[in-house]
Amino acid sequence: MSLVQNSSYYIQLEKKFGASNYEPLPVVLDRGERIYLFDVEGKRYFDFLSAYSAVNQGHCHPKLIQTLVEQSQKLTLTSRAFYNSKLGEYEEYMTKLLGYQRILPMNTGVEAAETAVKLCRKWGYQVKGIPENQAKIIFASGNFWGRSLGAISASTDPLSRREFGPYVPGFEIIPFNDTEALENSLQDPNVAGFMVEPIQGEAGVIVPNEGYLASCRKLCKEAGVLLIFDEVQTGLGRTGKLLAGDFESVKPDILVLGKALSGGILPVSAVLSNDEVMLTLKPGEHGSTYGGNPLACAVAKRAVEILVEEKMTENSYKMGELFRERMNILKSKYDVLLDVRGKGLLNAIEFNGKNGKSIAKEVCKKTMELGLLAKTTHDHTVRYAPPLVIQPQEMEEACEIIEKAVKFCLDSM
Repeated sequence: MSLVQNSSYYIQLEKKFGASNYEPLPVVLDRGERIYLFDVEGKRYFDFLSAYSAVNQGHCHPKLIQTLVEQSQKLTLTSRAFYNSKLGEYEEYMTKLLGYQRILPMNTGVEAAETAVKLCRKWGYQVKGIPENQAKIIFASGNFWGRSLGAISASTDPLSRREFGPYVPGFEIIPFNDTEALENSLQDPNVAGFMVEPIQGEAGVIVPNEGYLASCRKLCKEAGVLLIFDEVQTGLGRTGKLLAGDFESVKPDILVLGKALSGGILPVSAVLSNDEVMLTLKPGEHGSTYGGNPLACAVAKRAVEILVEEKMTENSYKMGELFRERMNILKSKYDVLLDVRGKGLLNAIEFNGKNGKSIAKEVCKKTMELGLLAKTTHDHTVRYAPPLVIQPQEMEEACEIIEKAVKFCLDSM
């Protein structure tokens, strides 16, 4: 067993041997428990990123670890060349819980989103009757569903797109939170689907106007177009509802899930839909070696059961209200806080600073020093998303850290 070194040692290892496609904060994490992370020196931090909402159930939930250990000692992978004893039970549980007829298991969020796009195109040709190779999918600007070639082809982020072209054809991008733009684009009979995040996470936790999702549902139905919700980040209790679409009682034709589907244990994602859509896929037309593996299915089923049994969604709603209340008080004190927004425990603060320069990165560095980990998105916004098991006293303590960090950064300007 290797000797545990200090943070600098591990940071230098990554810099020497790894790719430079990330810019982490200078902290080396070694252990996690509930809402806390611990670095290699043993310092404790509040986790206010939750691995981009993958660790909704908290780090290393004992019931989930027990399921992981038990199943890993029995059977981990068979491929889909054979049936296994865990997949069907997982499929039944998820479809009944969420009100769909069928589920297609994948691994990562971007795989599930790509699967949704393929499935939508297949439905467009087989059911809607779109001429071959003419199907179009509409996306909202500011979307983020990964960095595959398909995902960046739908992106409006120059950093994701630059020098990776040519891009996938058949994608159209319209403004987010703009029903008129959607209505105009839906006039094209070759549109098969509209994929949208109910709340845009990577864009900075952008919450659309009330009624936007319901309008999208209505317009897509009238146009004979599939509505696809990318709930990889917003789903499974993160926003204070089991699904973010539940705030407007909107059920999409295709639902995309990932991240917290395994409680941060394994890469697990899924696409859910009805028979008309899902059964357009035939054997050999889509698949994944690891998709639906017995270990992932056992863990995912237990992860969602725990979420429901321990009422984490309800807690997310209450703790989100507390967080935004505290941050809005802070906003009233300091002009540097331009906006506080979010739902449940998916929140963001947009910062400004001296001469228009945002202090967001400096705030993240200072909260790290004070024992709270969060990360900027688009330089001027910090996303705050702790595990859904956080309790009121812990939330109050975390808010105190954020307030101290803001005050320090302002005093240092």
